[in-house]
Amino acid sequence: MPPSKDYYAVIGVPASAKQEDIKKQYRKLAKKFHPDANPNDPKAAERFKEISEAYTVIGDADKRK
Repeated sequence: MPPSKDYYAVIGVPASAKQEDIKKQYRKLAKKFHPDANPNDPKAAERFKEISEAYTVIGDADKRK
């Protein structure tokens, strides 16, 4: 089994962060690394995927528990 990622570190918030803080940080990073904003940067696209995956888990209050 692969080691689990620290989704809080990917987003850049502490584990004790409030839901709105997580959402705010996600939107900031998503805008910065979105493939449309960085059309010729595959690293930005990969980072965007990581950020989206992390937000899918910690952005949902039920999954976060």
